[in-house]
Formats: sequence, C-alpha cells, structure tokens
Amino acid sequence: MGLLENKVAIVTGGGSGIGAASAKRFATEGAAVAVVDMRMKKAEATAAAINEAGGHAIAIEADVAQEADVARMVATTVEQLGGLHVLFNNAGTLRPGTAVELSVEDWDLVMAVNVRSVFLGAKYAVPIMEAQGGGSIINTASISGLHGDGGAICYAASKAAVINLTRALATDHSPNGVRVNAICPGTIQTPPVLRMMEEPGALERNVNAHSLGRLGFPEEIAAAAVWLASDESSFITGEHLVVDGGLRSQSPLGRLADPRPSHLR
Repeated sequence: MGLLENKVAIVTGGGSGIGAASAKRFATEGAAVAVVDMRMKKAEATAAAINEAGGHAIAIEADVAQEADVARMVATTVEQLGGLHVLFNNAGTLRPGTAVELSVEDWDLVMAVNVRSVFLGAKYAVPIMEAQGGGSIINTASISGLHGDGGAICYAASKAAVINLTRALATDHSPNGVRVNAICPGTIQTPPVLRMMEEPGALERNVNAHSLGRLGFPEEIAAAAVWLASDESSFITGEHLVVDGGLRSQSPLGRLADPRPSHLR
C-alpha cells in the first residue's frame, strides 16, 4: 500500500519540473491527482502519463493567481475525484532585477503567482479538509527565502513570504487537523534552471556551491513532498524543509585549511 492510498491531491504547476515529478510520485503512492497548470497541454501530458501508468489523474487549466480559477480548481477536484486531502502549492515564477531594474508590473506578477496563490489555495482547500477531518498543505518556497539573493529581489521576498505564510496558516488551521509545511529547494534541474545554466560558467558555479557536488532532481523534491503529504510526517506542521544538497551549509570559503603543524598532518 502506498503512502497516499485513497487520498486526493492537487498539484499546481503540475505540467513540468517539480510539479510533474510530484504528481507522478503522488499517483505512484496511491493518490488520485488533479494536475493543475495554466498551460492545459502540459497538464494533460502529465495526467496522461499517470493514467497510462495505471494511476488516476485529471488535468485542470487554472491561473492560480486568480481567485475564480482557484475556487474552480478545488470544486472540480472534489466533484471529479471525491474529496481533497493534499494540496501542493507548487506553481511559481521568477522575474530578475534589482529594485531599480524591476518593473512594478513584474513585482506584482511574482507576488501574485508565488504568494497570493498560496493564500487562495488555503482559502478554498482548508474548509474541505477540515470537513473531512484533516489534510496536508505543502508550499514550494526556496532557499532564496532564507537569505538575500541578489538580482531577483521579488523572488527572494516572495519566497520569504511563503515561509512565514506557511507558519501562520499552520497556527490557524493545524488545531483542526490541517498540517501546513513548506519545502525550500536548492538548485533543481527544472527547465528554467537548465536554461540559466547555459550561461558561461553558471553550471560550474552552481555545482560547486552544493556540498554534494551536483544539482538536484525534481524527483528528489517530489520525495520530500510525498513524505510531508503522508501520515509519516503527522507530527510536523509550520516547518520549512530544506532540500538543497548542502548549498546553505557550505561556507563560501569552502573547506578550511588544516590548522595542525605539517609534521602532525
């Protein structure tokens, strides 16, 4: 029996990258999955792959920054799959720029997709989950929400907001059985990241920044999401799980020199 047997899950941003890997892993673990993406063809492709593998999935087109779309997303899931036990608020976007460079329109877009979507997802999912006796909400944050990444101020600010929004949601709703946690990935091999790695020296710099000496895979974030969605993590709420291959733990100086005298080394 899988970790999510007889559960119903929504995965936003499910058309590619972490979302697609998570939707497939949720299905492997026994969940019926609503694959949500603003690109319907991408959502349909992920859902088709799940169904062809013997799972159960539906595709839903939605812009998770829009209240009407999120309300419809939740209602459609409940109507077609029979309930809602897991919500993975994974959809996100990034626009580069300093405070001087970034447009107000791009600031508003990133905040809407990355933060308002989490609020809206909880707004419509929590009542369903509470009526069923509980559930699990997982939010994709980032290590960028834990320190001051330069050159993408809105992304860093939005992901910090997701981390504290996760804590606040957990405080409000965990007493009624709805656990809320976040995942903070490091550099994961998703399509946008791989495009950035095409810049000269970018791949080497990023690989060297991770203690494990490599970038992460979407399936590794999916594994963390499954665990947080399942009863295996039943005593965890309001937390952010860092899955970054040692990126944050590694000193910018690297390994320190051996302090012992040469004759003792």
